[in-house]
Amino acid sequence: MVASPLAIDVRRGAIADLGTVLADRRIATEGRIAVAVGPGQGAQIAADLDLPNCEVFRVDGGSVDAATELGKKLRAGAYEAVAGIGGGKTIDVTKYAATMAGIPMVAVATNLSHDGIASPVSSLEHEGGKPSIGVTMPIAVVVDIDYVRAAPQRLVRSGIGDAISNLSAIADWELAGRELGEPVDGIAVTFARVAAEAIVHRTDSVDSQEFLTALAEALVLSGMAMSVAGSSRPASGACHEILHSITQLYPGTSNHGELAGIGALYAYFLRNRHQGQGETRMWDIHACLRRHDLPVLPSDIGLDEEQFVRAVAYAPETRPGRYTILEHLDLSEADIRASVGEYVEAFGR
Repeated sequence: MVASPLAIDVRRGAIADLGTVLADRRIATEGRIAVAVGPGQGAQIAADLDLPNCEVFRVDGGSVDAATELGKKLRAGAYEAVAGIGGGKTIDVTKYAATMAGIPMVAVATNLSHDGIASPVSSLEHEGGKPSIGVTMPIAVVVDIDYVRAAPQRLVRSGIGDAISNLSAIADWELAGRELGEPVDGIAVTFARVAAEAIVHRTDSVDSQEFLTALAEALVLSGMAMSVAGSSRPASGACHEILHSITQLYPGTSNHGELAGIGALYAYFLRNRHQGQGETRMWDIHACLRRHDLPVLPSDIGLDEEQFVRAVAYAPETRPGRYTILEHLDLSEADIRASVGEYVEAFGR
C-alpha cells in the first residue's frame, strides 16, 4: 500500500499558509524548495510566497517532454522538495518530475477539474497519445477554495464528472473480479465510492462554498483510492477508456472531467441495455450531469453519432489488459452504432 499524503488542507485561505507547509522539516530540512507554476494563477501565488531559498520554474503544457525537462532541473539543483501550483497539467508534470528527481512533491490546486490532485498517476501527452503514468503520490495536498472560485466555472464543474465516474469504474473493477478473478481492494473501492456519493446527489452547485469543499475532498479521496489500489483501477474503467479514445481521435474535443462523465453514463447505459443492471445508478448519473450543465450527448461535446461510435470501438485499445463492460460485451461496430442511437434517443429528450 502506498502511503497517504502527509497533510491535506482544503479550505479558504489555505494558500496563505503554504510557506509554512513547504518549510515543514519533514518535507525539507534545509528549506531548498522548487516551485513549478502553470500559466494561470500559479505565478502570482509563487510571487507571494515568503520562501527565500525558493526557485520558481514555469511549466508550459502537460507533455512528457515538459515533465522530463523539469525533472532534469530538479535533479541538477539538488532541491529537497517541489511544489506544483496550478491546474491538472501543472500538477501532473510536477508529480512526474518529482518522481524522476526522487524528491517529495506538494500539490497546490487552483482548480478542481479532475481527480489527479492527489493520485499516484500522471496523465501526460506524447506522440502516442496521453497515457496514465505511475508516479509517486504527493506528500501534501493544498486546495484553497478562494482560488478555486476564481477559476473558470467550466473547469470546476468538470471535476464533478470525474468524481462521479468512479461509480462506473468500480462497477467495471467488480465485473473483472467476478469474470477474471482480478483482486479487488475493498478499501480502495470504499474510498472511491464515498468520493462519488459525496457529489452525485447534492442539489447545490459550484456557486456554493460547501459544494466546492465537498468536491475538493471527493477528488482528493479519489486520488487516495488509487494510491491504496496501486493503480487507477478504482477511478478509471470504461468511462476513461472512452475519454482517452476521444482525446486521441478528436484532440481538443472537451476536457477530462466532462468526458469522464459522459463516458460513465454511456457505460451504465450499456450495463442496463445488455445486462439489465444499474438502471437507478444510470439515472442518478444522468441527473447529476444535467444538474451541473455537463455534457450528456455526443453533440454536447461536438461529436456526431458516428464519431462517438468510432471512439467507443477504439476505446479498449487505450488500456490494454483492463477489463471493463466494453471488453466484456465485445460489441461489434454495428452493435455499438445501435446502442449509441438508443443512448441518444434515451437521453436526448
